[in-house]
Amino acid sequence: MSPISAEDKLNYVKSKIGEYPNFPKEGILFRDIFGALTDAKACVYLRDLLVDHIRESVPEAEIIVGLDSRGFLFNLLIATELGIGCAPIRKKGKLAGDVVSVEYKLEYGSDTFELQKSAVQPGQKVVIVDDLLATGGSLKAASELIRKVGGIVVESLVVIELVGLEGRKKLDGKVHSLIKY
Repeated sequence: MSPISAEDKLNYVKSKIGEYPNFPKEGILFRDIFGALTDAKACVYLRDLLVDHIRESVPEAEIIVGLDSRGFLFNLLIATELGIGCAPIRKKGKLAGDVVSVEYKLEYGSDTFELQKSAVQPGQKVVIVDDLLATGGSLKAASELIRKVGGIVVESLVVIELVGLEGRKKLDGKVHSLIKY
């Protein structure tokens, strides 16, 4: 039996993404990653796709930073496979010790992300990972935090990108999404 192709893996993962019309409000089609994460084969394929992408596209990565909270589902998994470290970016007030903060805008207000100052070293090459790129606000804030502590964002990596919201335009540097809607 021949190994399954990356395209077949991606199609399988995509087939498990849930769709919920009119959630969280009227007129929104919510794409739910958890449908794929409850399927064992989709989990393995998703891991393979993310890890293989980093190995091929940004092999210089030294740490994987996951965004609160779904990015946490991927950063430890990826970092473990690559043999490198991982760190969280959390909502305000959730991290102990010395932190740096960035406020960012949401469609309905604002929020604040924090990163422990010691989590990323000056000059360290960082891949930021999250489940979704929508308007780009959270990934932009994460990049600002990484730069504040002296890290270098080599790529932002997401599972799903909602292309129509044009979040990619707010981001500097390389951005990769596995699935585009």
